[in-house]
Amino acid sequence: MITLLRYSLLAGFFIGLPGFAAEAVLPPATPVVTPAPVTPALPTIAVTLNGRIEQVTIDNINNPLVVISTTAGDMLLELFPAEAPQTVANFLTLADGTKAFTDPATGQQVMRPFYDGLIFHRVIAGFMIQGGSPTGLGDGTPGYEFADEISAVSLGLDKMLVLDEQGMPNPILGVRSQQDFQVRVLQPLYQKLGITSKESLEARVAEVDQRLRTLNVKEIYEMLGYRYLDTLHSRTPVQGVIAMANSGPNSNGSQFFITLADTAWLTGKHTVFGKIRGGVAVLDIIGKTPVNTESRPLQDVTIKTIRPLLR
Repeated sequence: MITLLRYSLLAGFFIGLPGFAAEAVLPPATPVVTPAPVTPALPTIAVTLNGRIEQVTIDNINNPLVVISTTAGDMLLELFPAEAPQTVANFLTLADGTKAFTDPATGQQVMRPFYDGLIFHRVIAGFMIQGGSPTGLGDGTPGYEFADEISAVSLGLDKMLVLDEQGMPNPILGVRSQQDFQVRVLQPLYQKLGITSKESLEARVAEVDQRLRTLNVKEIYEMLGYRYLDTLHSRTPVQGVIAMANSGPNSNGSQFFITLADTAWLTGKHTVFGKIRGGVAVLDIIGKTPVNTESRPLQDVTIKTIRPLLR
């Protein structure tokens, strides 16, 4: 029974208790391959970006289209208000200056285009570019936080078991070590079961082992504090999506990231609210910009404006 588990239930029992909050956007331990969904033919429109006409495919002709104009060029995004209505509204109203936010320099409430002049403060080649920090340092918020808009059921998290038949953790969990297993799986499960000591664990180890074998990813994420809205439909964070960056469950503000590759290990932890539709070459340029050891570009890539596409 227990010997089938790749990671021990007892090793390092109280590593990091009680601090097992989810980390912000992290690279994966190993690639997670997500099959591409089969979709019907989608509408195509012609747009002018970076001085030339592009034919771009979108999901819905009624979805908002916005241009992120940067010092590296322009990118076109299609936003998904039916899938993440609060997130899309927050992004659009911060971008156009119709939503008040707290100026980090003065502490005062202001209304102006929030993203104008901010930089992409974090770039990881082959992973993502991140922006929206009002200080440009990767910290700071607009002075408020709001909830995730994620459907675990539409993402299939309720069907994914935490452990496979060999006792190996699901790759989507990003477990790379015994400590990862302890923090991301065992500690939230122990807390849910009311296990507070090594002695109480030893007395209930068979129960814990059995629960682990039926536990699904949705359940373990809920134990970590995530709350899901299964009335919505959500997307896996594949290459080219825009999603909210956060510091854990329901801590969204202004920061976002755009993926440079499929990032299935972020599924269920970040609200996906749009996808790049044009200017992909600009995204690639930004994604390959030289960075320092903290993943900060050596030369600033600045957001000039984020505005609706004129059409």
